[in-house]
Amino acid sequence: MITNEVEVEPFALTDEEQKFIDENGYVGPFTLYEPEEMEQIWNKTRRQVFDRSHAIYEIDMHSGPNNIANYDRHLDIPFLAQHVARPEIVNKLKGILGPDILCWRTEFFPKYGGDEGTDWHQADNFAMASGKPQIIWPETGFGGTVTVWTAFTEASEKTACLRFQPGTHRKMFYDEMKKMTYNPDLVNTKIKGGVLSGFFGYDYTELLVDPNVRPDDSKAVTIPMKAGQYVIFWSTLAHASLPNTAESNVLRLGFASRYVPPYVKIYPDTTVIEEYGASLSLHKYGAVLVAGEDKYGYNPQLKTTTRGHPFVTA
Repeated sequence: MITNEVEVEPFALTDEEQKFIDENGYVGPFTLYEPEEMEQIWNKTRRQVFDRSHAIYEIDMHSGPNNIANYDRHLDIPFLAQHVARPEIVNKLKGILGPDILCWRTEFFPKYGGDEGTDWHQADNFAMASGKPQIIWPETGFGGTVTVWTAFTEASEKTACLRFQPGTHRKMFYDEMKKMTYNPDLVNTKIKGGVLSGFFGYDYTELLVDPNVRPDDSKAVTIPMKAGQYVIFWSTLAHASLPNTAESNVLRLGFASRYVPPYVKIYPDTTVIEEYGASLSLHKYGAVLVAGEDKYGYNPQLKTTTRGHPFVTA
């Protein structure tokens, strides 16, 4: 018997989910780990985060006010290496980016009790006020990255959950090539849209294309997540977070993994990451192919972590 049915890959986006992210710029949350499982995993993994003997970036205490040296710890920590390539994540990304996918960066986003929320912002080329685009989409020049933001701890409205402006992913309100000024006196001091918000001494409103046109707080949606859940969104979607109003010892920790197709050029014409006044050498860096194949060869790639753990292509 011959049928015309097409086999659906496990964990792929449904038609409804695909339509939702196309229209709104995000989809989820989805559950990957149960809260108790996530707690056990993080209790083990955080010890490896403190061990920087295999980290690919060296800490320069004189490079600037922000420590970005914990970027890309999936390149040395086995659990994070496995996490970024999980089929539950990657097979959903195929419906957004196509069959060939690189993970080009990961970042931790901690907020302790009392920390301000993060300003509304968008990221297209990730120049981040350095004047150097970190990713470039050929021809269009506009594209951003697909971010998978996983809650390693609970992210509630009390503990700094994410906020999105649905449908804003196709137009940039912010110009990343502009300059932002670091001012430590701004930390935990400015109320914007009724919310205590900023970004570690920087003010994203300095990047607005038009200072009088900014994302509308009245259209914002909040995205509470339990530990072990993740949400997928375009980095060009206007996004922010609420403050962490819990007690000072309550940590909200997010882990963001960022993905692009292999034809996107990563860190073009540079040997360093420059962000927020800090600089990191890229001499040990490599993107990770998490799905399909790379037919272009634009970007250096790693096949194993610096601890010898292999990356797995879905």
